[in-house]
Amino acid sequence: MGLAGLGQIDEVIHGRMRLGIMVYLADVETADFTELKTALEATQGNLSVHLKKLAEAGYVSIDKSFRDNKPLTEVTITKDGRRAFAAYLEALSGLIGGGV
Repeated sequence: MGLAGLGQIDEVIHGRMRLGIMVYLADVETADFTELKTALEATQGNLSVHLKKLAEAGYVSIDKSFRDNKPLTEVTITKDGRRAFAAYLEALSGLIGGGV
């Protein structure tokens, strides 16, 4: 693939925080906001911005509700998100494999 393969890297996913979110959700499928914030050592604002970008791309869905009268935000990886993440990993693998 070589350097030409850089164009195949999904810019929505390719960022430390968004990649971390996708890796985490690919494993657990659904996580609440606090769980993600803790796991990724993110600030509330930073995590919110990155989740919004992933949601706008259709890679995650965000469900807001209440549990025990407390707000609960749950984030789930979507089918499109799984496909995009698999394609991202494949492109990255091809880039690394082709460049070595």
